[in-house]
Amino acid sequence: MALLIGAFVALLNQTLLNVALPTMAADLKVETSVIQWLSTGFMLVNGVMVPVTAYLMARFTTRKLFITAMSLFTVGTILCAFSGSFDILLAGRMVQAAGAGILMPLMTFTILTIFPIEKRGSAMGLIGVAMIFAPAIGPTLSGWMVEHYDWHSLFYLILPFGIISIILGMVFMRNVTETTRPKLDVLAVILSTIGFGGILYGFSQAGTEGWGATEVVWTLGVGAIALLLFVIRELRSDIPILEMRVFKYDVFTLTTVINIIATMALFSGMILLPLYLQNVLEFTPVQSGLMLLPGAILMGIMSPITGYVFDKIGARWLAVAGLAIMTITTYEFSQLTVDTSYTHLITVYTIRMFGMSLMMMPIQTAGLNQLPQRLNAHGTAMSNTLRTIAGALGTALLVSIMTSKAAEVGKQLIISRGLNPNDASQAAQLGAVKMEALVQGINHSFVIATWMTAAAFVLAFFIKRVVPNREGMHEQKTVPTTASENMEANA
Repeated sequence: MALLIGAFVALLNQTLLNVALPTMAADLKVETSVIQWLSTGFMLVNGVMVPVTAYLMARFTTRKLFITAMSLFTVGTILCAFSGSFDILLAGRMVQAAGAGILMPLMTFTILTIFPIEKRGSAMGLIGVAMIFAPAIGPTLSGWMVEHYDWHSLFYLILPFGIISIILGMVFMRNVTETTRPKLDVLAVILSTIGFGGILYGFSQAGTEGWGATEVVWTLGVGAIALLLFVIRELRSDIPILEMRVFKYDVFTLTTVINIIATMALFSGMILLPLYLQNVLEFTPVQSGLMLLPGAILMGIMSPITGYVFDKIGARWLAVAGLAIMTITTYEFSQLTVDTSYTHLITVYTIRMFGMSLMMMPIQTAGLNQLPQRLNAHGTAMSNTLRTIAGALGTALLVSIMTSKAAEVGKQLIISRGLNPNDASQAAQLGAVKMEALVQGINHSFVIATWMTAAAFVLAFFIKRVVPNREGMHEQKTVPTTASENMEANA
């Protein structure tokens, strides 16, 4: 419960500000490009922290690391809640991200350790409630609260949950792994920070600045070089901070690739549909957020059920069914018009989320099941790192595809209809052209997303039902945390 509450608020926090950013920019008197750093900065610190968590999980006890991570997140939330300037607000977001970056891999690793292999699917299904439901309800909740209250209330809302999670952790949490004294490879940490930070920043900026922008090209280039050097160093290291050899396990590699594609496709719906609803159909942020809500609720309900089914039949057919539904519904979103009904959008999106709930957690669990116990920490860190990058890549890629296609179609329509962009008397016609071009841009982006999900659908047929790797399982035990427990253990 401590882990689930902590993960839920940490993930809810990632999408909670998306709808509120324009209001916050006006209140703090900063430009839109500046206020975006509240999301970009959070994602960067989060992405940089994740690769180091495998080292931290070996160095510190489960209990100590969890309480530290949640304390960081809560302190950051307090800074944000009582901030009166952009600088303090951004600092609070960075501190939040440091805690959240540790928390997610730690939760997955702990669940893998404390649950028997035959019940891992059900346990990971519970994680799915936090990992999928929380980010999905963020925009709806944010839109409603900003419309009725001050933006500070967003942080007042999540603060009690952070405190409750810390108290539960202090009272009930036990250490589930033996700690070691691994040496920290400082150069590897620097390279991973520059590499993952550069890649994430480049992708996040590409969505707004364009892929050809000097800033984007340089950060992606430097990030890619640093990442390559990091991978080489890790492969040559006897005790790497992030073990690349997890990719020697074929099912883990395959399911990671499918998970990356699915995450990118998930973000296509979460980013493009609110744009369509607000800019084309002229709905309010609350209405656009409400469109995503039934799908989020369904995913929250289905995730534990899917985990139970996974324990019985494995991941392949769940993934095949889920990706088939996702491919069909993503294609349906590539047929939008300026008159598409709200009911149709809600129905298709909810069915799409049902498909996502069938495959997201089962494929991750299947991949991690193949790894020996000693690699679980590295596998969870790798999986979370790549999913973070996939989210940034999916957002930047699909938004830039939409933008470039809309600009191209807009020019063609203006020429074909003989309009003059500078003629004020043609404002209504130019506005209609802009809307039509935007719809075609969004449709084109969903076509690309459809091909991505179709590729993942084909790959899903190759998921094998492996015998869970029990190497090291006999060594697992709960590590005593108090003197009395130590006496009981010795007895």
